[in-house]
Amino acid sequence: MPDRLPTRRPTAVVIGASAAGLFTAAVLTEFANVTIIERDRLPDGPEPRRGVPQTRHAHLVWSGGVNAINELLPGLTDAAVGQGARLVRIMGDMISRAPNEVWFRRFLATHHRNLVCSRDLLDSVLRDRVLTHEHVTLQQATATGLEGDATRVTGVRAYRADQEFTFPADLVIDASGRGSHAAQWLATLGLPKATEREVNAGVTYATRLFKAPASAGDNFPLVNVQANPAKAPGQGGIILPIENNQWLVTLAGTRGGEPIADPDAFVPFALGFADPVIGQLLQHAQPINDVVTTRSTANRRRYFEKMKHWPDGFMVMGDAVAAYNPVYGHGLTVAAQGAIAVRNVLRTKHITAPGTTRQLQRAAARPVAAAWDLAVGQDAFYPGAAQTPPTPMERFLARFVDKAVETGARNPRAMGALLDVMSMEKPATRLFSRDMLIPMLFGPRTPHLQGPPLREEERAVIHPC
Repeated sequence: MPDRLPTRRPTAVVIGASAAGLFTAAVLTEFANVTIIERDRLPDGPEPRRGVPQTRHAHLVWSGGVNAINELLPGLTDAAVGQGARLVRIMGDMISRAPNEVWFRRFLATHHRNLVCSRDLLDSVLRDRVLTHEHVTLQQATATGLEGDATRVTGVRAYRADQEFTFPADLVIDASGRGSHAAQWLATLGLPKATEREVNAGVTYATRLFKAPASAGDNFPLVNVQANPAKAPGQGGIILPIENNQWLVTLAGTRGGEPIADPDAFVPFALGFADPVIGQLLQHAQPINDVVTTRSTANRRRYFEKMKHWPDGFMVMGDAVAAYNPVYGHGLTVAAQGAIAVRNVLRTKHITAPGTTRQLQRAAARPVAAAWDLAVGQDAFYPGAAQTPPTPMERFLARFVDKAVETGARNPRAMGALLDVMSMEKPATRLFSRDMLIPMLFGPRTPHLQGPPLREEERAVIHPC
């Protein structure tokens, strides 16, 4: 009997060295040789890069994302912690006010942890891990279009230094972010445009780095004051204690109440919140850099998974599918969970099998949908956010979530259920479990906190001796 002929290892091209692109590339190494096409020169360490302006603003990874990252790339979060990142207990290591202006108690009974650091640090650790893999090749080039037709994509066209290239591939994944051209590329192949939806609360972000006050110590809590959609303009902010004894501070405001880039206006803006705790904490912190602003905060989703016809050999990931108001912090979690969904499909279906990429697109849409519902469920209530007002069902769910927040803020069992959903560990149906409904309907009515739950040593940062 003749020996079996060796089979060719499939090839995959990932457009964009974004977090979504890198997570997906890490997954694909199990099944293919991977080429990453990236327009920008990538920095050697934890530095910002031009093509990702939002990296300068506050980011965190919810525990659902931490779990996904640890599954995809064991040891990656430990590597980040080793360079100064923190795993922050939710809510034990947080001072947090919900959009309905309820302050959360700092319960310690839940298992949930956020990974907190600068986005530059996380991206650096991720690049170091993925780009050194034996089955990954990085090419600095700009993708310009797809090769193939409406039934199958066979590669990517790109240019570099005025030279054009074609990268043949069995699978092409567009992870190029908010500026993705996937919809236009598919149209040139003869496919109809995917349905899109935008919910834009009109949020502007202003971010500045501060040296943490000496009295803050090494484990100062994350401080988060969320804007209230019922009181437009919504204003809020977050202090992220990150590596190198720094506070990364992002302030936000919707239409009519936006922060500006004037350094002298930064702290006064935070002092003007309904609860001024962020501004009070910043009064004795030393600024390190200038203020950076962005208005690119709209929730925008492309429903590729619902298209009637979809070509084999192509899929879209990350912000190219759905981009969220970053205030909710779910983008990185969706990217990691979407990569796991890709891996799980490819362990049952071959990359080149007919229908594989349609199944991949639908699988990756599930974490997208969960994060979308969480973000839009708040932002849709700002004036002018969407072309159509919230539906009766959306209004009912918003009221129920407010009730769930009020219950979780004073009951640890309900808090656990709430964090399971907020952290994207479990679906939204978890909010209708016994852990939530029994305290909501029959539990003791512990009074709500009347202000931020700062401990004595943390309050001393506001009023140093």
